[in-house]
Amino acid sequence: MVFAAPGEALSRAEGLLDTDPTPLHASVAHQVIGIWQRDWGDMRLALDHLRRARDLAARADSAEREADVLGTLGVALVHAGRTREGLTAFERGVERGTGHTRARVLYRRAYSLWVLGLHREALEDVRRAIPVLRGADDVIWTARALTLRATVHLALGAVDRAEADFTAAEALWDTTGQEHDKADAVESRGLAAFRSGDVPAALRLLDDAEERYAKLGTPTFMLNIRRCEVLMAAGLAPEALAEADAAIGVLDGIGGQSTRKAELLLAAAKAARLAGDPGTAIARAAVAERLFAGQRRTWWEAHARLVLIEARVATGRASGRLVADAARLAERLDAFQAPAAPEAWLLAGRIALDLNWQTDAERYLQIAARSRRSGPPLARMTGWAAQALWARATGSGRGVLEACRRGLDVLDDHRTTLGASELRARATAQGAELAALAQEVSLERGGPRQLLVWSERWRATALSTPPTRPPADPALLSGLTAFRVIAARAEAARMEGRPVPTLEREQRRLEREIRSRTLHIRGVTPWGGDRFDAGRLLERLGAGRLVELAVLDGRVQVLLCGGGRVRRFAGGLLAEAEREAEHVQAGLRRLAHPGAEGRLPVVEAAGRLLEELLLGEAAEHLGPGPLVVVPPARLHRVPWAVLPSLRERVVSVSPSASGWLRARETEPPPGGRHVLVRGPGLATGGAEVPEVAGRYGVPVVLEQADAQVPRVLEELDGAALAHIAAHGTFRADSPMFSSLRMADGPLIVHDFERLARSPYRIILSSCDTARLASVGADELLGLVTALLPLGTAGVVASSAPVNDAAVVPLMLALHKGLSAGLSLAEALRDARAALPEDALHQATGWAFTAFGAA
Repeated sequence: MVFAAPGEALSRAEGLLDTDPTPLHASVAHQVIGIWQRDWGDMRLALDHLRRARDLAARADSAEREADVLGTLGVALVHAGRTREGLTAFERGVERGTGHTRARVLYRRAYSLWVLGLHREALEDVRRAIPVLRGADDVIWTARALTLRATVHLALGAVDRAEADFTAAEALWDTTGQEHDKADAVESRGLAAFRSGDVPAALRLLDDAEERYAKLGTPTFMLNIRRCEVLMAAGLAPEALAEADAAIGVLDGIGGQSTRKAELLLAAAKAARLAGDPGTAIARAAVAERLFAGQRRTWWEAHARLVLIEARVATGRASGRLVADAARLAERLDAFQAPAAPEAWLLAGRIALDLNWQTDAERYLQIAARSRRSGPPLARMTGWAAQALWARATGSGRGVLEACRRGLDVLDDHRTTLGASELRARATAQGAELAALAQEVSLERGGPRQLLVWSERWRATALSTPPTRPPADPALLSGLTAFRVIAARAEAARMEGRPVPTLEREQRRLEREIRSRTLHIRGVTPWGGDRFDAGRLLERLGAGRLVELAVLDGRVQVLLCGGGRVRRFAGGLLAEAEREAEHVQAGLRRLAHPGAEGRLPVVEAAGRLLEELLLGEAAEHLGPGPLVVVPPARLHRVPWAVLPSLRERVVSVSPSASGWLRARETEPPPGGRHVLVRGPGLATGGAEVPEVAGRYGVPVVLEQADAQVPRVLEELDGAALAHIAAHGTFRADSPMFSSLRMADGPLIVHDFERLARSPYRIILSSCDTARLASVGADELLGLVTALLPLGTAGVVASSAPVNDAAVVPLMLALHKGLSAGLSLAEALRDARAALPEDALHQATGWAFTAFGAA
């Protein structure tokens, strides 16, 4: 009962002890309390109860009862870090028990051996136990043993064997009422899904298991560890670190298992390293390593050591000693048959390369490269990274490019299993090294066109195909509606000066639920292998030019495309350009308010410096035609009209040249429906909307109570042109919840992704609607990037706060150009020229950018 209904089992065991039971029955009661405390409570109390259960079994002169308790006590001692005592208890239990009881003790010892990282020994015990448990028709313990054997197979990388055992165990669990074991089986299937490369299924199954545990009221430390692993693979390392640290806090609060604390510390160390915080990684990994050593868990100790060395290397501590440490560690992991062994060989090879130890580096990298042919996607990418570094070390530029291509192909295949655009974007971080290597070789040996091809191979890949649209999930739709209601109530309360902590807590809870459900979505669009064609780009540009900015070793490389060729010019340092872009943003924020005219010369000076850093001599070769700018993600906030040579030009911005080509070739929808939306709370009330409406015959106008999210989405779907005058909010902490304020609450990025086809052209006339979050390697998340893969060919939006009153004449002039047949970029150029020449209106015009090609 303790695993079917833990609370009831604990209560009944405590009640039984109040009735002065026989030693035999008291032994059972103390064992139940010990199990409960061991798994969900205080380990010190668990050991006290289990020792009393053992002593009472001896008093009852029941060898079978004593053997059973010794098996439970052995598990508790191992989890408490007292490994030698635990293994001694198991030996005594195996000696005292016979038949069925001995098989249960063997199962428990196998479980403990798995905890200790002794996988071969664990398999031997569980294989001895299963036939006896089956012969006794013990469904529950047979299912437990099959689940354990599957878990050990996963640790050894045998995914197919694990899935077969999980399937057999699940069939048995369906015939029982063991709710905690059933939840554990769902959790284990989540781990198997992850090991087979299906991150969305893993997240869904782990969330399902957590809901089951919550109904039982039991903590979920093993699940926390597993979810951290999945979150890290999905590119969500900060979330993994937060989850691990929170679980450690709960575990410490109840005096829980020392083994689980060590594993959580290891998960936190891995997450911190991936999140770019090597100091925290070193601190967590060092404590984990000491705990594992004290627990005699050499398999785990080796994995903690791997993270520790990786984090030290990340702080710039490469040394001959670290090379030797990494190589010895790789040999140990190989001996354990641990899937992490190639990662350790790659680490040893990297450090040796940094020290110019050519012979050692080549040997270690060749061993690591063996993993490129098989295994889960991330293991294969490790192998291809090693192969690329080996080729670089041996002077084979062609070998580097081939390895990089193959590795990024693996990443492409992996990303298309991810339905959520956030996961697709964040997953690109795992290919950053391969892309950088290919670009370095292209710069050194291949010329501008090859550098362009590799820049495009890597840039904005998450936007290359539309995200999988969320299913008609009633819980998701209900969550979105509830989120809008709560967010609207919280906003109203803030405006009235009322406290909102309760509403904010509920809003955050709903955001977590919505995000969780969208991350479960599995990708259905296979990667089609559509490669970037530089010749096609040059042909489509015609008399225009495209400037793609690549960043290598922190410096901007300007690739100017047009006139039938690709030329390269040297730019400045990316860090300096980012600083100047922030200065421009700060200036535009000030200029959005009357009386700040003195900031205009400062913004103009920053614009001139930005031009030198980002265009260099290429500024003199742009020609008279339209210009497309393809910046790296870290420069997405540059208001390009501030650059002197671009102020009077037709300029559009695209996340990639491939994206511009797709937008250029996107056909407008039939019917030509125009939709104008006015949200609440604008200083001008969206004054441009009534005047704009007169330009388009009979447009759909949604305002006041009609401007509610369901109706707005219905009208936006498949529209030719949409103009939305509504307050925009950018969420740097969670960009997929960036929003436009409608009458019934926020219209968020997740809502736009439910459209069958977003509007062909869309104009967002309020503040900050073009702000985006840079994630992954060179990806962007926000309103604009949500629209571009869904059928939108052009967007006008602002990257800075703007003055509502000054926006009105800009928008009227913009629509005048559109109704005359101009593109968005052409109309925006002319609209800026038509504005009054004062600082307020100039800054307003500069804040808006045309994206795409419509």
